[in-house]
Amino acid sequence: MVSAPAANPADVPALRVRGLTKRYDNGVQALKGVDLDVAPGDFFALLGPNGAGKSTMIGIISSLVNLSEGQVEVFGVDLQRQRGAAMRLIGLVPQEINFNLFEKPIDILVNYAGFYGIDRATALARAEVELKRAHLWEKAHMISRTLSGGMKRRLMIARAMMTNPQLLILDEPTAGVDIEIRRDMWRVLEQINREGTTIILTTHYLEEAEQLCRHVAIIDRGQIVERAPMRELLAKLDVEGFVLDTEGELPAALPVIEGASLVVRNAHTLELDKPRAMDLVGVFTALGAAGVQVRSMRTRSNRLEELFVRLTGKKD
Repeated sequence: MVSAPAANPADVPALRVRGLTKRYDNGVQALKGVDLDVAPGDFFALLGPNGAGKSTMIGIISSLVNLSEGQVEVFGVDLQRQRGAAMRLIGLVPQEINFNLFEKPIDILVNYAGFYGIDRATALARAEVELKRAHLWEKAHMISRTLSGGMKRRLMIARAMMTNPQLLILDEPTAGVDIEIRRDMWRVLEQINREGTTIILTTHYLEEAEQLCRHVAIIDRGQIVERAPMRELLAKLDVEGFVLDTEGELPAALPVIEGASLVVRNAHTLELDKPRAMDLVGVFTALGAAGVQVRSMRTRSNRLEELFVRLTGKKD
């Protein structure tokens, strides 16, 4: 039977990576001496363009890919020397749906727990807790193939939590789903993190990282090119973006505002990019003179994209 992992001292990182290198047989070096620490209780984003090394790194941490050189520790447990003990501390949510679609959610969770030596009575009790947290308890005895895409994604999270992991790793868990489904998953993940589980998230949705994560590392060409608190990274941006909702139809020609850019999103919405030092009063004065009445303004959610492109030279 797998019991909950013992508590670890606060000064021991949830994840400690040193000199992590991966060379494939075809000569490709996917990781080049990566060093990374993730603190206990953190919600951490690992970002990077396609082919940057994100999936390879996650694969090594979760023992799906063999490392070439380096060291990985999970709450002080060496992955190479004590693989079984380290893996009991980790829960993994892969990008692809990989459970039996003809099983019921309750059975998927209980059977998964059984692989880890958890007795059936304990597994049933845990499954109820996890399905309720994932808002799936009412679907517990339905065939899983009838679940919506968002429900299947939440079921993957519930399954990973069945072993009470201290570190939950999610590899692009919301890829290909719409914003409402993503937000449902965000709420589940935020609750899990509040209850003490450390979370590492890889994602292609940069606004997702900004919404959820307190720290971020950006990886490109197998190396970490930036690692900092999310707020510090965002503070480095000298350009900020806003969405402006307007009254009535927009004029045929928008005003030219030196140093700023205005883009029409639709008939009643503009996107504004401006230097942080630029006063918004001048922007609104120019818009008003052109006959544009701004009804409301909000910060554009994907501010992190500007920094991501700057550091890696490409968009994901």
